[in-house]
This record gives sequence, C-alpha cells and structure tokens, in this order.
Amino acid sequence: MERFRSMLVASRILMLAASMTSTPAAAATFDGAWNVQIVSTNAACGSGTTVSIGINNGQIASSNALMTASGRVAGAGNVSVTMTSGMKRAVGSGQLTATTGSGTWRGALCSGTWTAQRI
Repeated sequence: MERFRSMLVASRILMLAASMTSTPAAAATFDGAWNVQIVSTNAACGSGTTVSIGINNGQIASSNALMTASGRVAGAGNVSVTMTSGMKRAVGSGQLTATTGSGTWRGALCSGTWTAQRI
C-alpha cells in the first residue's frame, strides 16, 4: 500500500512538472505586438482608447508610458490582465486567437469591452 502511495505522489509531481513546462511554449504562440482597443460601456467614463502591448513567453507588458499592463496568456489563449494609469486600475479577461482577441474589463467605477489585433 505504501508503495502505491509513493507511486501516486510521484506521478502527480511528474504531471504537474509537465504541465508547468508546456504552458509557456503554448502561450508563446501569442507572442508579439498587439493593439488593444478599450471601450467603456458608460459614456461618463470616456469614449475609449487604444493601447499597444507586447506579449513575450505568454507574459503581457505595455509599451505605453502613460498606461501599464501586466498579466499573462495561457496556452489556450485565455487572457488575464491588469492595467494601471496613475491611481486608476482595471482588470480584464478574455480570449486571444492567433491574430485577434476580445474580452471584458472592470475598474472601480467603469467597465467595458476590449478587442485586440496582432500588429
């Protein structure tokens, strides 16, 4: 019985290690420069903006000094991102394909949608 438990624990560790090493390679499919159009559903929050971001090994970073973005893209294209501009902060989620993407975002007082195109 003890041997069975040891084998079970070892197999779980190997599966976890394999999943951790495979995710960055798959997420790298989305690496590159992207333009993201951010739109608010509330007119009082502004009409929206476009932000350029970069993705490297599945990690998101912005190239705009006025707005920073950080987050990650999972192997299947699932996006999780946080954007900050001064004291304002918003979180977003969505889905990327090879050339486009879309999702939603939410801040303290505003929310909306985003779309993305690979540059």
